[in-house]
Amino acid sequence: MNGDFLALLPKNPLQQPGTAVNREDLVLHATTVFAFHCSAGVIMAGDHRATAGNNIFSDRAEKILELDAHSMMAIAGSPAVAFEMARTLQTTFEFYRRSQLQPMSLDAKIRALSKLLRDNLSATLQGFGVVAPLFAGLETEDPAAKPIIQFYDPLGAQFEAVNYAASGSGSPSIRSALHYLEKWGSPRPREMSLEQAVVLANRLLMTAAEFDAATGGVHPDRRLYATIKLLNRDGIRGITLEEHETFWQKAES
Repeated sequence: MNGDFLALLPKNPLQQPGTAVNREDLVLHATTVFAFHCSAGVIMAGDHRATAGNNIFSDRAEKILELDAHSMMAIAGSPAVAFEMARTLQTTFEFYRRSQLQPMSLDAKIRALSKLLRDNLSATLQGFGVVAPLFAGLETEDPAAKPIIQFYDPLGAQFEAVNYAASGSGSPSIRSALHYLEKWGSPRPREMSLEQAVVLANRLLMTAAEFDAATGGVHPDRRLYATIKLLNRDGIRGITLEEHETFWQKAES
């Protein structure tokens, strides 16, 4: 046994038959997720909206998924395909840990997600199964390692983000804001405390929602905030509603 759970699955489990469609049909809709470095680790955030065409399908979608104790992904694109990819990765990482008596390396985790995206090529070309996720992880075997952010295109190409990454229909606004803050901000996002980073993440989604109808906004008056999770050497933890409210009230006062 070599610890490769994917080798036990049917070939191309996410592949669907069909023919290619116009490239215009591959534009992502209905989700906005992003990640950036701060002094406490990596912040990964997303809105709660899922749409079907021009209709709002849900405002309670969870798009930040924990894969194991030190890796998580943010989904952009087709939720059905993305959720199945996340479940496959969760099982793959746990299978490897149990069979090899050690955790999978960070490089192997990054490539595992890339392989699932390549296996999904047929659905991607047809336009109904497009997924362009973000990934954040930490090499636990290296005591000096820091969390990293990876972003992917729908065909499985992977790139490490130096400071931040974003995906989904509202991502252009967020990337622009993060670029400005990293270049001229004081403090820069990577220097921010957890409290400052959480407030920034909520404000970024509010900004994206102003220009993108498919992005669900943040409404503190209704106690609606972004889904935000922090990754560092201690593991992954979500930002609670109480923390959101406390951080927001202090920033706005």
